[in-house]
Amino acid sequence: MSVVTKQDVQHVARLARIRLEDAELATFVPQLDEILGYVRQLQSVSTEGVEPTSHVLPLANVTRPDANQPCLDPERALRLAPARHNQFVKVPKVIE
Repeated sequence: MSVVTKQDVQHVARLARIRLEDAELATFVPQLDEILGYVRQLQSVSTEGVEPTSHVLPLANVTRPDANQPCLDPERALRLAPARHNQFVKVPKVIE
């Protein structure tokens, strides 16, 4: 039993702003229908007692811990700026 129709594929293509020729539609309709057939198979598998997971491997956060560090001295930062006005970095005007 086919679940996906030509109109379904045209609708999804229009939403994705993709132009499909008739030959492409004829290719995609059975392919998408086959994909949904696999999803139907997966829906029949019992998941009782299976914990939800976002990844198949146990992953841990690999970023460094957040720690206080000395920040850049404002005067030193201003010395690095190409131009300054008092205690501010001077930048070219970008709005007319």
